[in-house]
Amino acid sequence: MPFLFAFVVVIAAGLLSYVLDAWFLPTHGTLLILQLAVVVTALPGNKKSAIFSGIVSGVIFNYFFTTPRFSLHMSNVDDIVNLSIFLIVAVLTGILASSYRAQQEALEQAELRASILMSVSHDLRTPLATIIGSLSTMQEYQNKLPKEEKDELLNGALDDSHRLHRYIENLLQATKLHQGISLNSVQQDLLPIVNNVINRFDKARIRLIIRNALPNVTVSSYLLEQAIYNVVDNALKYSPNDSPVVIICEASDNVINLDIVDEGPGIATKHYKSVFDLFFSTRNGDTGEGGSGVGLTVTKGIIEAHHGTVSVMPSAKGCVIRISLDASPKSDF
Repeated sequence: MPFLFAFVVVIAAGLLSYVLDAWFLPTHGTLLILQLAVVVTALPGNKKSAIFSGIVSGVIFNYFFTTPRFSLHMSNVDDIVNLSIFLIVAVLTGILASSYRAQQEALEQAELRASILMSVSHDLRTPLATIIGSLSTMQEYQNKLPKEEKDELLNGALDDSHRLHRYIENLLQATKLHQGISLNSVQQDLLPIVNNVINRFDKARIRLIIRNALPNVTVSSYLLEQAIYNVVDNALKYSPNDSPVVIICEASDNVINLDIVDEGPGIATKHYKSVFDLFFSTRNGDTGEGGSGVGLTVTKGIIEAHHGTVSVMPSAKGCVIRISLDASPKSDF
């Protein structure tokens, strides 16, 4: 694929040069256009395709733009020198672009590791401290605490254990999505998956609205459940305790839309796309409110692996996140 892209770019540059050459373009202008084609193919960081495009560009220059034309023979010393310099620059461009790309990827990996450390330091330390504190108190005062306080401490430790489990599960899914996952998908009814999500929460706070009959979808039920769960979990977390979270299901033109609607503070318009970036959070450093920035990234990866989309919809109040799934039968995943 990189070589095909390089070939198409070089051929396009050659055609443009040929048209302009018949009009006014001097030899150096032709070389600049061909050199630009080499730079474009080098930008993705593939050294081999950049060198390949440089060689093909050199052949095009030799065949179409040097004397005698339409042959691979060159009689003009200036043309030989220009072509030699062009090939040297093309090779150097490919090497430098590849090196730059490698350094950029290394920097991105370093930034990712720093983000992971910051996220883990907050999202693992807090529940771990609560669990350790609760269990330590129970151990030290087990014979003195009344049953109600023991139950409260135990329930608090259990809740934070589940919180840790969810966070680690999302980290694992994010890693799998980064490496690429293969879906074990079957055609099935979507409603049981949605109901499984609802049953994992306080059902009194969640309302399910089904606007019309929903066709079956080809999905991995476990992964899709995790994706929907992450969105509903966020909606409950940022909504007032006495306000409902509504899940609206509607089918239209072989697309099923799941709208998760809450009455929380909402998301600023400038953050509509950023909220799905890995480790994006409104939290300021290690303090303040805001999630770990993993859950919605996992949701986006899972939904896109199902050839669907997830997005923040404009809303006058609260937040509306829409998950759209293609209900057409699939056989390619």
